[in-house]
Amino acid sequence: MSSLTHITTPEGLPPGNGYSHVVVGEGRFIAVSGQVALDAGGKVVGADDPEAQAEQVFDNLRRCLEAAGAGFGDVVKFTFFVTDLAVMPALRTVRDRYLDPGRLPACSAVQVAGLVRPELLIEIEALAVCPS
Repeated sequence: MSSLTHITTPEGLPPGNGYSHVVVGEGRFIAVSGQVALDAGGKVVGADDPEAQAEQVFDNLRRCLEAAGAGFGDVVKFTFFVTDLAVMPALRTVRDRYLDPGRLPACSAVQVAGLVRPELLIEIEALAVCPS
């Protein structure tokens, strides 16, 4: 695991809900492209189920991070793209199963008009920093 400093609430800012406002790290930089709820065969998982889609997305992120020699503890920033903000509670439930609550990355959530396939509800990209 890399040496990261999580600043959850800088002075003058409100506390984040499940994220750190700032994460500082030094080491090898890893960028993971936006992952969606596609399985290894390219089939959509959980077409109408935000929690099933989030689970597949986080599993895909895990696989990408592991391929780079990293893990969720090395993630410094997530960007969540969702087609409806109503999926955020399901996404957060799944996210919380993968992350250490004491090492939450910085995070942005953006509602978008659509993703690469109309049945997809969630896309997540990640930035990580690992020891050199």
